[in-house]
Amino acid sequence: MTDAPQFPFPDLPGVGLDSGYACRYREQPLIPVRIRGDHPALLVTGHADVRTVLSDDRFSREAWGGGTMFARDSASLALVTSDPPTHTARRRAVQAAFTHRQAELARPRIQQLADELLDAVAAADQPVDLVEAYLRPLPYRVICELVGVPAADIDLLQPWVDVMMSAGAYDPAEVAAARERMFGYFADQVRDRRRRADAGTPAADLLGTLVAAPEPLSETELVVMAFGLVMAGGETAANHLAMCTHHVLADPALQARLRAHPEQIPAAVEELLRWVWFAGTGGQPHVALADVALAGTVIAAGQVVVPLTDAANRCPAAFDEPDEFRPDRSPNPHLGFGYGRHLCLGAPHARVELQVALATLLRRFPHLHLDTTEVTWRDRMFLRSMDRLPVTWPRE
Repeated sequence: MTDAPQFPFPDLPGVGLDSGYACRYREQPLIPVRIRGDHPALLVTGHADVRTVLSDDRFSREAWGGGTMFARDSASLALVTSDPPTHTARRRAVQAAFTHRQAELARPRIQQLADELLDAVAAADQPVDLVEAYLRPLPYRVICELVGVPAADIDLLQPWVDVMMSAGAYDPAEVAAARERMFGYFADQVRDRRRRADAGTPAADLLGTLVAAPEPLSETELVVMAFGLVMAGGETAANHLAMCTHHVLADPALQARLRAHPEQIPAAVEELLRWVWFAGTGGQPHVALADVALAGTVIAAGQVVVPLTDAANRCPAAFDEPDEFRPDRSPNPHLGFGYGRHLCLGAPHARVELQVALATLLRRFPHLHLDTTEVTWRDRMFLRSMDRLPVTWPRE
């Protein structure tokens, strides 16, 4: 693999997977590359093979010792870089708060927050940056209320989150400082919940529940879990919501269809989850613990592989006309939330947020105009998205 290209490949603007990359992934189900630390690896691009890597016990994330594909180190990730039984215990500690039932129970509050934010948008001077005014605050407000982070602290946390989600956009000293501040903030939050529990007035939020659990996580695990949930539920969801909104607003026919038939929005959200080119750095490296067959090739024990869900979501073996956006696509076995034991913990809440955010925006603003020339794309970040999404609309 001495001539193998460096991965991640250069980023390009656009919501959907770049057509050149899509063709390359389709032609090569296993692509030799070199990843962080100049380590040889294989990109896994086929839908069935990506699912195998994500769900088969013969592939390990913990066995990879080369770090993550972005600024955060393994010690600052509770779930992403761990295997069972550690992963199982940590996930079990918070799973009850992120079920489909809990997400549906949260729907009215998510709707209320969406309407409050759009009230402010409607009263603001134009153009309005939807990322700043709506698409980022909504998921942050939802997850912070759930975890127990005061809304007033969101502006404090967001700059640290940006730095920790970088993939080369910030220098190592900035990353270390942001990580230390984030850890310190949530360590204080954990200590506060312990004091309240000891005083007989435990907090009713998720962090309070975790602190008082019969089989509690360690102090470090609690801190890392808390800020990991805020980062994933806030920043990850915000970036994905921005990408989905961009796609809808850039397609007047799709806008008109979803406004006329809002009952089709849930299916359209599933297609957006398939369509959006989201993982700027690919997936987490896995190490084969035994010989495994992928794409008709035996992967030897010790081989490092990187599963690409974005490539899998354009796989012709899994999707009819994969390069066509079909808002009513069914079935739609996309991997937008991952697969297997690492399926996104917050997927049910993210679905509700996407459905509510898009439906409410389209209903309340029937004539939105997106100025695509003023959209600014993020660069060298773990997750692809844009920094600004400026819109205008006619005043009545």
